[in-house]
Amino acid sequence: MSRLATKFEALAKAGRKALIPFITAGDPHPDFTVSMMHAMVEAGVDVIELGVPFSDPMADGPVIQRASERALAHKMSLRRTLQMAAEFRKTDQQTPVVLMGYLNPIEAMGYEDFANAAQRADIDGVLTVDLPPEEAVECCALLKSRGVDPIFLLAPNSSDERIKMMAAMGSGYIYYVSLKGVTGAGHLNIQDVEAKLQQIKASTSVPIAIGFGVKDAETAKLIAGIGDGAVVGSALISKIEANLDEPERAKDEIIALLTSMRRAMDS
Repeated sequence: MSRLATKFEALAKAGRKALIPFITAGDPHPDFTVSMMHAMVEAGVDVIELGVPFSDPMADGPVIQRASERALAHKMSLRRTLQMAAEFRKTDQQTPVVLMGYLNPIEAMGYEDFANAAQRADIDGVLTVDLPPEEAVECCALLKSRGVDPIFLLAPNSSDERIKMMAAMGSGYIYYVSLKGVTGAGHLNIQDVEAKLQQIKASTSVPIAIGFGVKDAETAKLIAGIGDGAVVGSALISKIEANLDEPERAKDEIIALLTSMRRAMDS
């Protein structure tokens, strides 16, 4: 059983939901990332989404776009992101790590070389935002053969046919995009999200994590009431951006927000 499956099974048995933070590898500086990952685990997170910096992050709003720009200015790459994940894994064998990014760097490396590198780095899942299931058969097979879960996005307008296709191909968890638009935009309509989750759950037993609108403890608590996990990204990256000259202060503010979310989700 994969780390992700083990984690979600343990959470379900405990009546708890997954708190899943997203940070961009190398933002604001490569020295920050691994220590931030460990600090988030100490704050009670369950899974870490580690963003691979990319020059054209089309699904991301301006906050995460600027995070990629800052990381790329420090010569970050897919290979360096994998190295960071491997460094984290040296002292944390329990927390699942999911790479989240775009297809271009993976294609540049080559599917098989990437799958091998992900396995060596002890990556647990890969979420490729712009890889549709129709074109993902080869990549999924290579990842699964190496014990890495391919994770797919579903959206408010995903059809039954597409839900079934992604549920059949993916594993680990499904990332439900709760808003139409880019990361960090808009406000959640919890009734709409709940209705869509019921539609998705009719086709799969894979856990469903909800993101693109989780900004504070109150939202995280609402998400915990209907889904299997809450993904928070832009709200954390904003803390980094507001404290570029004081990374330790950024870390403290991120931990404070995650701690409040963890408390609210468990209440």
